[in-house]
Amino acid sequence: MIHLIAVITAKPGQRDAVLEAFKANVPAVRAEPGCNEYGAAVDMANGPGFQVLYGPDAFAVIEKWENMDALKAHGVAPHMAAYGARTKELVASRAIHILSPA
Repeated sequence: MIHLIAVITAKPGQRDAVLEAFKANVPAVRAEPGCNEYGAAVDMANGPGFQVLYGPDAFAVIEKWENMDALKAHGVAPHMAAYGARTKELVASRAIHILSPA
């Protein structure tokens, strides 16, 4: 199992537009072979004092893939290229963390 957490930071004020494009792409990603989980999450409002916020322009993508081949195929899927092109001018940065279960 491959775990992936991506932190997407939109340009100021553009998070909703990026999330809209992301959500439109979710069904295609979830239909990919080897995709077990794929979704976005934002900071919880009024979380506990120990919470560290990503901020108003960022969100996390939480993914689980059966294996590295499935993840690599996801990275070059046509719908991912289309999503990247659609959001290119809206995104300030992406940090992708690929993890193994401990």
